[in-house]
Amino acid sequence: MTGELLTPQELATELGIKLSTIYHWTHIGYIPVVRVGRLLRFRRSSLAGWLNKLETPGRRRKLSQSDI
Repeated sequence: MTGELLTPQELATELGIKLSTIYHWTHIGYIPVVRVGRLLRFRRSSLAGWLNKLETPGRRRKLSQSDI
């Protein structure tokens, strides 16, 4: 088996979000999940790729004359 598997509770804690959000995201197919029977597990390596796809650059602000 490749990659560490996280439980829904571990993932919620790591991301700093509610456990119910993890279950909702899993239900709608928003987050990659491994189903082991009835158990949900999340592969750390898959989550890294998923998070990289979500990352966006910060918005640049216009420079004023005083900033130059």
